Formats: sequence, structure tokens, C-alpha cells
Amino acid sequence: MRIASWNVNSVRQRLEPLLAYLRNVAPDVLCLQETKCEDASFPRMEIEDAGYNVETHGQKTFNGVAILSKRPIEVVRGLPGFETDPQARYTEAIVADEKGALRVASIYLPNGNPPDSEKYAYKLAFMDSLIAHARALLRLEEPTVLAGDYNVIPAQGDVYDPKAWSDDALFLPQTRAKFQTLLNLGYLDALRATTDEPGLYTFWDYQAGAWQRNKGLRIDHLLLSPQAADRLTHVAIDKDVRGGAKPSDHVPIRADLN
Repeated sequence: MRIASWNVNSVRQRLEPLLAYLRNVAPDVLCLQETKCEDASFPRMEIEDAGYNVETHGQKTFNGVAILSKRPIEVVRGLPGFETDPQARYTEAIVADEKGALRVASIYLPNGNPPDSEKYAYKLAFMDSLIAHARALLRLEEPTVLAGDYNVIPAQGDVYDPKAWSDDALFLPQTRAKFQTLLNLGYLDALRATTDEPGLYTFWDYQAGAWQRNKGLRIDHLLLSPQAADRLTHVAIDKDVRGGAKPSDHVPIRADLN
């Protein structure tokens, strides 16, 4: 079972790269973030023609998450405990495979900048609700993958210049502590379970030659419950997607489960 996550930064603008990724990498489940369109405007027909079931939780112009799956899925829209949030940032699905049910969430966590504004308070509140829900999911004892753009740089090895980001909402100690709380619950950071190598990034700004100079951030993560972690065989960042036509500023990250 191949589970992937990708902040596409507008699904309609990235439709051709998205369809190419579905053909070439063929994830069983692909979680999308920042789709930036209402459900009715999502390019459902093209993706269904590629062999995927489509479930969306969209919003006009901003945010938006989706789950694409080769298998039928049952979906919960919105983060439990944060249902009144008008921003479309969370959707969750149950996917059946040969080994039973697998639960997958697509998460677009708030950016939170500037840190001295209500936007950071919103980020922390969202993280608190995510932590509470993640704890509840563990009690189900199911293979679970919490996938998405967390807008969190977990450690110094996950950013090209830690000092330059020390006052950013993505790297503040409180942000990193809440991310660590998720891990302390029992979730595994899939990439860091396979390598400690620094300089492995999932995001590069469009400006100032960030991509060409590898001035990136690792902010897209796959967190695995113990039952999913036991099945983990491989993790990859599909960095080459960033060098293609009309790229997102993020690239996909994927994990293979046996």
C-alpha cells in the first residue's frame, strides 16, 4: 500500500503534473492539500478517469484538502473538535486493503504567521484539536497515517538555515513542541524512521532561486500509528516533481506499507 501526500498549491493549475504523478508513481492513496477550489470545481472527472475515487473538502480560492484512492473510501470531513472552523483543512478516510481497514487523514495545518497575531493562536488551537483527535484515533488500534502539510519544521536538520527561521511560526519552540507531542503519543515520523540525513526538504520558495540553491524546508510529513509503522517498508520524497513544468512549491512525500 503506497500512501502519498502533496500540497499541490491549486489542483486546477497542477492538473497535468498531478495526472503524471498518478500514472508514474501510482500511489494507492494520495492526500492533497491547498487544492484552492470548491468541491464542484475540483477536476473530478479527469482524476476518476485515471482510476481514482475522489473525496474533497474544498473552499473557494484558499485551503482545501482531498483524498484520492484506488479503492473505495469512507470519509469524515473536518477535524473532530474543530468542526466550526470555516477553513477546509482536514479530511479523513477509511480505505480497505487486503489486510483490513487503513485510516488516512489529509491535513493542511495553518501557517501561523505572523506569530504575534491571531493567526498563530489559530495555528496552536488547530494543533491542540489535532493532538486530541490523534490520541483518540490511537485507541482504535488501527493502521493510521496522518499525512499532510503541517507547516512545522521539526528540527534544525529540516531547514536550510535554522537561524534565519528562528522567529518564524513554522519553527518556534512552541510549534515544534506541539509536533513533538504528536510523536510522543506514539506516532512515527516516517521519514525520520528511515534516515537522519539533513537537507531532505519538501518545500522550496518560488523566490530568490530557493529551488536551484536547495534552500528548502521539510514541512510535509507522514505520521504513522504503531500499527502502520509496523508495516513501513520505504519512504521517499519525490523531489524531481519540483523541476517539472508548472510545479507546486511543495513536492510529494510517500510511504510504502506491506
